[in-house]
Amino acid sequence: MSSTKAALRLAEAIDGSGKLTRKGADKLVDTVDEFAKIAASSGCVELMAFATSAVRDATNSEDVLARVLSETGVALKVLSGVDESRLTFLAVRRWYGWSAGRIINIDIGGGSLELSSGVDEEPEVALSLPLGAGRLTREWLQDDPPGRRRVAMLRDWLATEMAEAGAGVLEAGVPDLTVATSKTFRSLARLTGAAPSGAGPRVKRTLTASGLRQLIAFISRMTTADRAELEGVSAERAPQIVAGALVAEASMKALAIDTVDICPWALREGLILRKLDSEADGTALFGTSAGLTRARGARR
Repeated sequence: MSSTKAALRLAEAIDGSGKLTRKGADKLVDTVDEFAKIAASSGCVELMAFATSAVRDATNSEDVLARVLSETGVALKVLSGVDESRLTFLAVRRWYGWSAGRIINIDIGGGSLELSSGVDEEPEVALSLPLGAGRLTREWLQDDPPGRRRVAMLRDWLATEMAEAGAGVLEAGVPDLTVATSKTFRSLARLTGAAPSGAGPRVKRTLTASGLRQLIAFISRMTTADRAELEGVSAERAPQIVAGALVAEASMKALAIDTVDICPWALREGLILRKLDSEADGTALFGTSAGLTRARGARR
């Protein structure tokens, strides 16, 4: 087993007209080509290639996907926001098991925020909102460091945006376990004292609302370069960690959550699990259940 990663930050490569920039598209094509070659040289017999919110929401998405196929031979499949939410929830459920009861999960990506709740492997509620850390950094926090007034404005705006979504998730039922996934949440937990990744995936890691508030006051006054020096924050994540922290705070407030457990499994594991399940039971790889709440746009 091997693992290769690359940080593309495509959510930050969207221009004023909503298009993925040439530079962003170049980076995507080069990375897909590189990874396809790595997979082939490693003896991989099947390639699963998926794109999420940045490509999904780009106004030139079709052109970008066509270019990827033409130059790399890889047909990127674009996940819907609801499928992102569903598949991440599946990974969380498999990690914690049936005994965890009703789970609420929060996942912060570069372009979108996913919320889900359920007692089964299929969530009863699955939401996707255009409130990703990279997107909000580009739209709201362009100064380095971001001004206090701008941070306060974003905080207030997020509270308004999250109110309806939070109420919808809570209507499904009171959670027995509240969980957070994504690198953003792992970084935030590490910055507030959680164990480092080297301690292993089985070590319990949590993030508290009070710890998050204190952290926001600290990192929002720092430059990107200074944040990159903090343990647990990569150079790639440093520019958007403030926006990510504000989204995490707004999500926890809207869901009346004081503490979240950090799950090491997320979308990638959910995709793999769903693929294995589909091969075992002959069902379709995707297909949103009728009862799920669909993705919605955010006001600006």
